[in-house]
Amino acid sequence: MGDFVAPSPQEGNSGAGHSPNPRKNAAQRPSKDRGKKRGKAAKTAPAAAKSSSNRNDAAGQSGNAGQSSRNSGKRSFASSSGGRHGKNRSVRGKQSGWLGKTAFAALDLGTNNCRLLIARPGHTGFTVVDAFSRVVRLGEGLASTGKMSEEAMDRAVEALGICAEKLKKRNVILARSVATEACRQAMNGTQFIERVREETGIMLDIISPKEEARLAVMGCHVLLEEGDGPALIFDIGGGSTELALVSTDGVVPEILDWVSVPWGVVSLTESTGFEEGDEEARLAAYAEMRGKVMDSFAEFAGRLPDGGDKRLLGTSGTVTTLASVYLGLQSYDRSAVDGLHISVDDMRRISGEIASRDAEGRAEFPTIGMERADLVVSGCAILESIFDIWPGERIGVADRGIREGILRALIASNAKGRRSPANKTNGGRRG
Repeated sequence: MGDFVAPSPQEGNSGAGHSPNPRKNAAQRPSKDRGKKRGKAAKTAPAAAKSSSNRNDAAGQSGNAGQSSRNSGKRSFASSSGGRHGKNRSVRGKQSGWLGKTAFAALDLGTNNCRLLIARPGHTGFTVVDAFSRVVRLGEGLASTGKMSEEAMDRAVEALGICAEKLKKRNVILARSVATEACRQAMNGTQFIERVREETGIMLDIISPKEEARLAVMGCHVLLEEGDGPALIFDIGGGSTELALVSTDGVVPEILDWVSVPWGVVSLTESTGFEEGDEEARLAAYAEMRGKVMDSFAEFAGRLPDGGDKRLLGTSGTVTTLASVYLGLQSYDRSAVDGLHISVDDMRRISGEIASRDAEGRAEFPTIGMERADLVVSGCAILESIFDIWPGERIGVADRGIREGILRALIASNAKGRRSPANKTNGGRRG
């Protein structure tokens, strides 16, 4: 029996993800498209797209990623369970006043990025009211030293200080802040967590790889295409990659199997290096990267079932970046990328093109730039290895994941607490 994608006990009881952005439902789809999203039409990739000068900072994965983000305006996420299964309207109506005044936050400190979302709940989901994303490269040098460097920790603390100010400004009543692979692996991870608490007031929770995979699935599974058999959802991070085999037979997705491997865009780049000489040397280094990843996937790949539609959904900077390259965007546009479905052949072609170029050539892609030129190759190697073990025809792209999963859990937990008998006897007030 697998694990259902629902909040852990301390977080409430709701496994619903987000439904796609309503503005995207008008996208055309092929007449014989097997891949309809759950309850929505799948967005299919056009041959080209208009560039956008409006960067949605919740993504944090373009050439501007090294800079602190600005509030990109409100964006709404609807609940797939609230919309499709009709929760009690009278209960929602009674809570509407409280919902409009409450803010929740999710912070994800990864090996490469620091990301924050602040949202207010609504009747069927939530609306993001503030966001922040910055490349901090917390895991830089970790593979060779076993420790996070002082420079890397300074960058992370600076970014977390900005997050702390946003939490105060938005009057957040409930937040969860998580740290992943870099803090799990570093010998000085505990000391860093304490420093963050002392200097910013933020209490980071170092989560397990399994929890990381569960939150990622919870945050993005609604973007899966419909089809037969289980689907594979993956998250290529900075220090690790999580893969989850998911059944969508029920209302709440069930994780049938999962794996976390210690290869992310930072760890794989640092452990392998990437030869910037001639093209032949670069492709040889790329093949070495793929070989390492395939070795780490071997046991999990042996457990994967045959048959089915081999549905794929990726939530990571790698897939969103490659999607923006596919679309020919001049600057990152979340509304064009999130929910996109692209053929695996096209993604392989783009990965091969990127791997064959030197750093300057990779930086010519506007949504890669010099900021990501050194790490994107390892992301492509991981992505192609995933295609090798799960040979689907198309891949879904999700610019959502852990933070959205956290927000859903926090909102569900708090709403459940307010509806509990103890709170009803106190008129819904705490204390």
